[in-house]
Order: sequence, then C-alpha cells, then structure tokens
Amino acid sequence: MELGIVEGTIVSTAKVERLKGYKLLLVNMLTGDMKKTDNFLVAIDSVGAGKGEVVIVVRGSSARQTDKMERVPTDSSIIGIVDSIERKGDIIFDKQNPAEYLK
Repeated sequence: MELGIVEGTIVSTAKVERLKGYKLLLVNMLTGDMKKTDNFLVAIDSVGAGKGEVVIVVRGSSARQTDKMERVPTDSSIIGIVDSIERKGDIIFDKQNPAEYLK
C-alpha cells in the first residue's frame, strides 16, 4: 500500500465495458514525509475519494482484491481515505488541516 493525494479526475467516455460506472482519479504519490513526488497515476476510486484528499492506493494484483474490483481491469485502486497519520509519536498528517502537513 502507498499514500497519494488526489489532484484531479479523469474523464473517459470511450473505455472497456468493465470500467463503466467507475470514477477514475489522478493521484500524485507521496513520500513517507508527506512530500508530493510528481509521480502520477490513474486509480479507480472504490471509496468515494475527492480532490485534495490523502488516500491509500494499492497497485498490481492487489488492486483487484476488493469485492468491487474483482472483475475490473485495473492495476491501481484507491482503497482508503486517510484521516490522520502518526509516526514516532508525532502527527505528520491530519485531514482537518491538510495544508499544514503536505509539502
């Protein structure tokens, strides 16, 4: 699992049948100290994430392991929205004030 921040949406009217009805989001991957990497990927949203939210992303065969994704052709899925992150006793991210923590 990896952390990323949703920076946009992807609109695709022409796509395979199994992708119809799924929201595609543009995710900028984050480092362990919450810095943006400018390493973007497109992920299927399975939890209702939105722009600016820090999310948990799985890639590879794990991206198809949720009940919703079993037959969907994807190698990246958003499986969680992060509320807070604590590391070594310090809060390094809090959804209530994301600008304070994201770099």
